[in-house]
Amino acid sequence: MRNDEGLLAVFWDMDGTLIDSEPYWHESELVIARDNGGYWDMDLAWKGSGRPVPQIAREMIELGCTLSADEIGKQMIEFVAAKEREHMPWIAGVERVLADLRDAGVPNVLVTTSPREMAENLIAQAPANSFATYVCGDDDTEKKPSPAPYLLAAERAGIPRDRIRQCIAFEDSPSGLASAYASGMLTLAQTICRKGGESIDPKYRTVHGYDGVTAESLNALLTQTK
Repeated sequence: MRNDEGLLAVFWDMDGTLIDSEPYWHESELVIARDNGGYWDMDLAWKGSGRPVPQIAREMIELGCTLSADEIGKQMIEFVAAKEREHMPWIAGVERVLADLRDAGVPNVLVTTSPREMAENLIAQAPANSFATYVCGDDDTEKKPSPAPYLLAAERAGIPRDRIRQCIAFEDSPSGLASAYASGMLTLAQTICRKGGESIDPKYRTVHGYDGVTAESLNALLTQTK
């Protein structure tokens, strides 16, 4: 499939796109607040979805949590990482898509703001040899919504700048969608983990889950949108 005009690679955000990890993050916030004199509830947790951990930590402190922002962030990441080591909450069908792309010779590339440990843990639990490379939150580059993470990931995958248009990115959050779109990739908004009522900018194509998504269908989509 890696021809002059076909699909060269598929780039994946992690949380909300490959895995439904939001319940783990919410649980971590509730536990930390409860154990350290603060107040937090599920409504607050959902309002924080997709926002940076330091921002959530500051809001938890405002509601009484006695830990520092750094300590809250550290404990949240440790909590979620432990949960993901026990059970990676893959979105239904995505492991099949990863394997199908691998078998078709189309590299999968992870682009996440999560720490390296969490990125590598996901790669280790994915179908064998699914991911060609990755960019994570520990890399020294601008963060989403800047296109820098996607441009760096493309460079690591050996995709020249003038052929980035032959790549597809799956994202779910506004900052992630903006990052992928600005890089020049065909950007698909995955809505399966989004709470009802959230709007998607019409410039993004949307998908809801992975039923019917294959290497062949993604290559055809890319070709049709040129």
